Amino acid sequence: MLEIPYILSLIVFLPLVAGLVMLVLPSDRKKLIYRFALGTAALTFLLTILVYVGYDIQTAGYQFVEKYDWLPKLGISYSVAVDGISAPLVLLTGIVIFTGVIISQRIDDRPGQFFGFLFILATGVFGVFVAVDMFALFFFYEIAVFPMYLLIAIWGWKETREYAAMKLTLYLFIGSVIALVGGLAMYFNSGLNTFDMIALEGANFSADFQNFWFPFVFFGFAVLGGIWPFHNWSPDGHVAAPTAVSMFHAGVLMKLGAFAALRVGIMLLPIGAATHMWWIILLTLVNVVYGAYIAMVQTDLKYVIGFSSVSHMGLVVMGFATLNHDGFVGAGIQMVSHGVMTALFFAVVGMIYDQAHTRQISELGGVAKFMPFVTGAFIIGGLVSMGMPGFSGFIAEFPIFMGVWQAYPWIAIVAVISIVITASYIIRIVGAVFFGDLPKALEGHIHDVTFSEKLALGLLSLVLVGLGLFPSIMVPMVESGVDKVLALFGGA
Repeated sequence: MLEIPYILSLIVFLPLVAGLVMLVLPSDRKKLIYRFALGTAALTFLLTILVYVGYDIQTAGYQFVEKYDWLPKLGISYSVAVDGISAPLVLLTGIVIFTGVIISQRIDDRPGQFFGFLFILATGVFGVFVAVDMFALFFFYEIAVFPMYLLIAIWGWKETREYAAMKLTLYLFIGSVIALVGGLAMYFNSGLNTFDMIALEGANFSADFQNFWFPFVFFGFAVLGGIWPFHNWSPDGHVAAPTAVSMFHAGVLMKLGAFAALRVGIMLLPIGAATHMWWIILLTLVNVVYGAYIAMVQTDLKYVIGFSSVSHMGLVVMGFATLNHDGFVGAGIQMVSHGVMTALFFAVVGMIYDQAHTRQISELGGVAKFMPFVTGAFIIGGLVSMGMPGFSGFIAEFPIFMGVWQAYPWIAIVAVISIVITASYIIRIVGAVFFGDLPKALEGHIHDVTFSEKLALGLLSLVLVGLGLFPSIMVPMVESGVDKVLALFGGA
């Protein structure tokens, strides 16, 4: 294992410090603010790479551990570490914050405050992924929600930004409060006087306790993961958010809900998970098929991607619901694959909207003639979304379906319908938006994107193709984390 003292704390708090600095920088210093934001994002991304490549798969377990007593009388500590599941998510966050800053060069309205809140949001996200103390996890979870409200309400799409921001915030706060009640029940019932989740894994909660409290914890977090029927905040939030925030929202923030549901719900209450997952997987089936169908009938390009995210995040929770090796591994890879894919999709949509000033599919066409690189990037994202072999989507979705088949064959058969529906709307969009003739209303308005924007799209595309062609760069790491989870169910 690569030893870098305090590297996780650097990853968590470097964006916070930079964000606070940018909040007070004069708004007229736009170039300085952007360069400072880009430099901070690049350094943070580099640190996440070092954590990822420094993780020792052979040793597995929690690594890069830091623990300091925070409120020892209450059993609260600042305790952080990564395992085979969270290390890829830390890297994902680094990728998305870096590319999100790159494409935000045109932010003119209070750029210091925009980047400041975006980086504070990043601190909350990083904190959740590395926290192994339940109180710290809730603490960072709330930090991640608050800046999202401001980023959407202030810099979002004027038509719906106030409605979408409030809707998102209410859903997520209510969900987190419900999960917090379940977390406190675990704290008091354990008799250990600690929020340390590693210690709570061995608390041996009774079956009755786990069966009662598991739905509170799981659904409290799964709201952020977009589980049906608590999903409809998500597409509205995607559409109203500015491009970089949409990338962060779909690419990373939704993973917080799924990850926390796994870490606090499934791992601490495994008996409750085994009891309830048979009907939870039915809800994820609605996510997967209904989300894909609703995406297919949308006329707004951004809403297509928003409902597509609901469908693909359903696959993540569906993988968890199998409670078997293949399902868990696929879900772990899907969180990364979907995160990069949606960041790519929303970046492309943002670039098109910046020039066309419309997201209506019927009003677009012929974009490929002027944006060939953007077109190629969207097609790569589409192939990932369809689960095409050779791309990361296949590496993620195939084991999920294998896991579902082992546990609930008929669920797998119905869920496969989503692949056909996904292919239909991706092909429709590619044909309608990127090929054909350019509408007269857009003549003279569409041109190629900048080198920096191509760099962001290229990096995201490279990850999707690289993971698809060389799954060994991530699958063994995720498997090492999954083995730990399965051990809690009586065997790996």
